[in-house]
Amino acid sequence: MDISGWIDHQASYLPDKVAIRFEGEDITYANLADRIANLAAALNGSLDVGRGDRVAFLGLNSPEMIALLFACARVGAILVPLNWRLVPREHSEMLHDFTPKALFVEPEYYDHVADIGDAVGGARLIAMGDTFNGWMTYDELLRKTGSSLNGDQGASYDDPVLIVYTSGATGTPKGVVLTQEALFFNAVNSTHMHDMTSEDRVLTTLPMFHVGGLNIQTLPALHNGATVILRRQFNPDQVFNDLASRNISLVIFVPAQTAALIAHRRWADVDLSSVRLLITGSTFVPDHLITVYQARGVAVGNIYGCTETTPIATALMARDTDRVGSVGKAALHCDIRLVDDDGNDVPPGVSGEILVRGPNVLKEYWNNPEATAAALRDGWYHSADMAHCDKDGFIYIDDRKKDMIISGGENIYPAELEKILALSPLLLEAGVVGRDDERWGEVPVAVVVRAPNEMVSVDDVFALFDGSLARYKHPKDVVFVDALPRNAMSKILKDQLRILVKDKNS
Repeated sequence: MDISGWIDHQASYLPDKVAIRFEGEDITYANLADRIANLAAALNGSLDVGRGDRVAFLGLNSPEMIALLFACARVGAILVPLNWRLVPREHSEMLHDFTPKALFVEPEYYDHVADIGDAVGGARLIAMGDTFNGWMTYDELLRKTGSSLNGDQGASYDDPVLIVYTSGATGTPKGVVLTQEALFFNAVNSTHMHDMTSEDRVLTTLPMFHVGGLNIQTLPALHNGATVILRRQFNPDQVFNDLASRNISLVIFVPAQTAALIAHRRWADVDLSSVRLLITGSTFVPDHLITVYQARGVAVGNIYGCTETTPIATALMARDTDRVGSVGKAALHCDIRLVDDDGNDVPPGVSGEILVRGPNVLKEYWNNPEATAAALRDGWYHSADMAHCDKDGFIYIDDRKKDMIISGGENIYPAELEKILALSPLLLEAGVVGRDDERWGEVPVAVVVRAPNEMVSVDDVFALFDGSLARYKHPKDVVFVDALPRNAMSKILKDQLRILVKDKNS
């Protein structure tokens, strides 16, 4: 038994029900089941992909990516969706780590993969459009293979099915390994949180290389037999068109998206009457981004979670949305503890580290036993995020991993930027922190000390990142100082840097 059975069962119940609506095409559950069967046979037969093998995908949101996930599940393989915003060097590190057997690439990223070079290794390259450099095309792959697998692959809910890379605090990418069981229990958590049924219509605009875009609503909707309106990426005008159809009942927007919609010329006239619940999260959510939707009659829920929790760990449900600022209570199949530095549970009103236990928690970090041991202790995932609860048990996030910056829903670790700054002979030392930003939530700011006799400008610092990191990770400002504040152990005092960059912006 594996999670691809979700689609087969839904196809047997209501074969003509629309599973995915994408760019003018209605893909029924029967259609989707056939695509998964054909693709699983192609993976296993033509590409020799089996249990434990990794299959990568580089592209925007598409039904093919969803079918590929379920096809991997059927043969016991692991899908690795790559963040299309990264540069070739960043993907190279990941490819060296997880060594895929196949890499499916959309046309927009053909040249990108060519620039990666040898890091692709022995992976078979599959072109999702016209061929490139002699790669096999997706259509050729499917034509070459029948629709039957070579026997039972023995895949089960115990098998890993997804690796999602998230940068570590050291700037080194970490592959979060999630099992089929984790995706199943996350879907059940989501169903409970949303009161989701087969009658719901879910709008997906978040990128599915993140667990947020893939797992908060999209896969749970398919588990429930609902319909997913899938968009390649977020486009405010397209979102307004979808909302105007009055055919959307559930949506998820990160704060940067909600702010963009509110600022749009069409905001005042949009009809939101069909939306029964909007879910937000991924970072601190300013109260006004919640109340402005509530004033339009839309219930706004919130979640806490991360890649390591698939991600739903807590949920603020529709009936509790008057508790603005809370992320709710533990999800249906999760246990949550808030503990002090000695591991003792803290009382209401006192901040403690969030610990999560449940079948939706990661299995391990790929090829990283040290990080796995640090994060998973005594059956609990230690998040390093801080929160308190009120007397009724509702949880409120207080702080998070101090160094991490969340900008427009994307995680940015200062260590990645600091590594690049440290390589420049123009600079003596540097640190990176986040600064509050109305549009993006936070943006990275570099605090740097010029090397002796060097006349370094802001643009000179910006230029150091060209081609080295994805554009969204680049610092948005530079503050020059004579020396960085450090403690007795020579550790940079990031709290003082945050005050410094905040003062410059005030």
